[in-house]
Amino acid sequence: MTGMFISFLGTLPMGTLNISAMQISLSDGIRPALYFSGGAVLVEVLYVRLTLVAMNWFRKHKKLLLKLEWFTLLIILALAISSFYAAYHPSVKASPILANNVHRFWLGVGMSAVNPLQIPFWFGWSTVLAGRNLLRPKEGLYILYIAGIGLGTIIGHCVFIFGGRLLAEQMSARQDMVHLVIGIVFLVTAIIQLFRMVTHKDAISTMENGSR
Repeated sequence: MTGMFISFLGTLPMGTLNISAMQISLSDGIRPALYFSGGAVLVEVLYVRLTLVAMNWFRKHKKLLLKLEWFTLLIILALAISSFYAAYHPSVKASPILANNVHRFWLGVGMSAVNPLQIPFWFGWSTVLAGRNLLRPKEGLYILYIAGIGLGTIIGHCVFIFGGRLLAEQMSARQDMVHLVIGIVFLVTAIIQLFRMVTHKDAISTMENGSR
């Protein structure tokens, strides 16, 4: 329950994955969006498992995380630009970045895999929970903790997937506005991430401090 609660709240702020899931639900439908979320959650729970056993390795490979952060920033900017393109070209029904033939499950896997912010986020929370004796080094407890995290993320994504479709139905005549709003969200997300990287509040600095 603790893992699910933290994961659900952590998924609610607008970000690359949940907005992408919403956009896929608008262009492809509910099932592809759920496939996308399933792929993203799979990578997230694997990252959580890794943070529980291999934090020393991640600390020794900070340059790799830094490269992934810049790569993630480029992806967010590309998603913003493609959403603006879709907004000003009515014939385009989806963001060109997401309008590809890659199965949505594997697209979710790929986009989640290059998001290193999950590593310090869960390392920080796992450290706090362990310090309060809520998370003990037992395999059974780890499995329950990770399962709760996966469930919380799925529920959080569903808020965007179904909420996005409800919003789109209310604005069915203004799909350009929907794409414009999504593009603005991606652009703001990119600016925030760049600010965090420039001011040393990114994943690398977070990991060194042991919290988010």
